[in-house]
This record gives sequence, C-alpha cells and structure tokens, in this order.
Amino acid sequence: MTSSRSAVLRDLAGPFSIETVTVDPPGPGEALVRIVAAGLCHTDQFGRSGFLGDTFLPAILGHEGAGIVEAVGPGVTTVAPGDHVVLSFDSCGSCDACIAGEPTNCVSFELHNITGARPDGSGCVTDASGARVTSRWFGQSSFGEFTLATVRNMVKVGQDVPLTLLGPLGCGIQTGAGVVLNTARLAPGQSIGVFGVGAVGLAAVMAAKLSGASEIVAVDLHPARLELAQELGATRVVDGKDAELVAAVRGDGPGLDVTFDTTGVSSVMSAAVDALRRPGKCILVGAGLDSLTVHPAALAGKTVTYVYEGSAVPQVFIPRLIDLWKRGLFPFDRLITEYPFEAIDQAEADANAGTAIKPVLLLEPPAGA
Repeated sequence: MTSSRSAVLRDLAGPFSIETVTVDPPGPGEALVRIVAAGLCHTDQFGRSGFLGDTFLPAILGHEGAGIVEAVGPGVTTVAPGDHVVLSFDSCGSCDACIAGEPTNCVSFELHNITGARPDGSGCVTDASGARVTSRWFGQSSFGEFTLATVRNMVKVGQDVPLTLLGPLGCGIQTGAGVVLNTARLAPGQSIGVFGVGAVGLAAVMAAKLSGASEIVAVDLHPARLELAQELGATRVVDGKDAELVAAVRGDGPGLDVTFDTTGVSSVMSAAVDALRRPGKCILVGAGLDSLTVHPAALAGKTVTYVYEGSAVPQVFIPRLIDLWKRGLFPFDRLITEYPFEAIDQAEADANAGTAIKPVLLLEPPAGA
C-alpha cells in the first residue's frame, strides 16, 4: 500500500479536497507511478457534470499525468522502476480495433476510461476512512502524488525532456495535433478551420502549419487566444461572436476542406459543418452534453465524425510530438501555465475563465526551486 496526497472531488459544485489516500500495489499489467506533473484538461470538467451517476463521487480526476515508475506488477516488462513515463488513455488491447492499431476505436473505450474503475468494476484507492474513491479516470487519475496505470496507457519517454512539460501530451495536445495529422491527414495546400483555440485547438493550429496548410482559420471568443493562434500559424482569425460566423470563416472561397470543433456547443458544431466546402470533413472532439442537429441534405458531399484522442497510438505519436518540439517545430510549451498542486482550484477557475490555456499542476517543485 502507498500513501498519496491527492485531490479528491466530493461535490459536483465544490472545491477539490487535498487528502491522504491509500493506493493499492500494482496488479497484473499495472505500474505504480509517482506523478511529477499533471495537466488539467477540459474533459476533467465532465467529472462534475453529474452525467456519470450518483456513485461516481468521491473521485480523483486527472488524465494528463507525467511521472516516474516506482514499482511494476506481475507480467510488466515494457517499463521498469526509474523510467520516465507519460500517461494517456487506456484500451483493452485485444479487440479488433486495438489489434489493428486503432486503440482510440477500442470497443470498450468508455469502460476503460470514463467509469472510474477497472473493467471488472474494481477500484484501487481508499480514503482515510477506508471508503472507496473513484480512481481509474482514463486509466490513471493523476491528480495525486501516486497513481496506478496500465502498460496500455504508459508511454516511456527519454529523461532529457522535463516531465513538467509532458503531461498535456497524454490528452489535449495529442488530440488537437492528432486530429490534423492522423484523422484529417491534412495535405499541403488544404485549408482548415479550428473552432475553439484553447489547448486542443492551438495544438491543431500548430499541426496544420506543420502540414503546409494554405489557410488556417482560428475561431474563438478570447482576443488573446486569437492573437496567440496567429503567432502559432493561423492565417486568419474570426471572432466567435460574429453575427455572420459561417460567412466569416469561409471568407472569399466556397468553404474549407476540413473543420475541427473543440467546443462541443451545438451552434458552433453546426457552423463547423456549414463552413465546409464539398467535399469536406468536419471532425468533432468536444466533451459536452450538447447534440448536433443537421438536415441530411446539408451533408451532401460532406463527412462528419467524432474522434477520441486524435486517432493516436500514444506509444508512437507522443514520441513524435516530443521530437517535433525538440526541433522547434511544435512549441506546445507556450500553452502551459504552471501551478503548485495545492492551487488546483485556482488552476481550474483560470481554465474556465480562459485566462490559462493549459494549466499544469506541479506535484514536486522544479529542480532548483
């Protein structure tokens, strides 16, 4: 058993409670990881939605962890104590999609990632009273000093890159870049519109620039984010409050080759579909409860899809993004604002207000601090 200082959510509308919990030893296919830093992702807000049921809370959220392996369970050979790892989403590894190298299409993706339990329903964390705490959020629950992860959602990384930077690669940054590079496979000369340029959208902007896109249109409500989008590669920006939003996104042409919505807001998703040319592809990733309603005729020559995690294989894609960052081609570090772990409520508030693009919680002080 391992004691861990973790952030426990006990009330859908309340603050996080920093508590000492007990983490079980790693079981077969698992590893105990000491978390160095963890990104705060918009999807963590889904844990506050109430949509996951009355028994979801109390819960430890967090699914962009980066840390160091402390111990491994039976049968684990791909990582060892002392290895640096980034934690990403979990998958079964045995369904047709996983075998085909498409873990984001895992037949039991939701079971492994959003239930807060192992696939068999068991947990691995208890609080000071001995009561169970939901603790397998995206196979990790990384808002704490220690967590259990599986070999399927651990990515071993080199020790020459600071772990304080790498957590967001496990979800938000991977999703945005992956939509462009893996799902859309944007080709040089093509155009893309990105609706919502938080961390996911800005990662897509950077990836679109890498792809040689001829036009990259960024849409958002925050002027500062639109300004940063231009610095990172957007060729045009559009105020999301524009009364003629679709026309403004289309510009002088017939529409865009690809549109990408990160907001999950009904009206914005509809605008993303309408802004397409024919043929065109709209890709949705927003984690919300809104629905998309569209007349069938509006889809003539168009494709709409929803994807998890940028269609990525984390063990392949995350090292690729790290290499691009090292070469100065993918400056995702510009999106990060660091917070001490105890300031998790402030980090969440700043993310909701749009003043922090990608909060990262530091569970141990940086070297020299």
